[in-house]
Amino acid sequence: MFIDTAKLAALPLPIIDMPVSDLLWHFDMPIWAKDETDDWNLTPWEVIEGNPNTMVHRKRVDQADIQYPILVTNYKSKLVILDGVHRLVKIYENGSKVVRAKMIPAEYLSQKAFQT
Repeated sequence: MFIDTAKLAALPLPIIDMPVSDLLWHFDMPIWAKDETDDWNLTPWEVIEGNPNTMVHRKRVDQADIQYPILVTNYKSKLVILDGVHRLVKIYENGSKVVRAKMIPAEYLSQKAFQT
């Protein structure tokens, strides 16, 4: 099961300012694949540091459109990004301390209308 982030983004929910620091824990997680691999073996920190085999995600960060808010939910008292890590990296690299975010209530995630 996957979440339809386009449908979640279209929800008429308020856009809030959220501290970037509250979301930096995502940068420690291997959430992407290194170039020419098919595994979750790349952290955002590695892209930020310019490590080898990170060009695909470096390009995605560079092309990320930060006018769109990231999508976040609260899961077990932790803020979790549902969509927008590339945008968050770009915002972080630009030196911003705040990111625009749409808080998605957790109950939406289990609704069939928002699953693919």
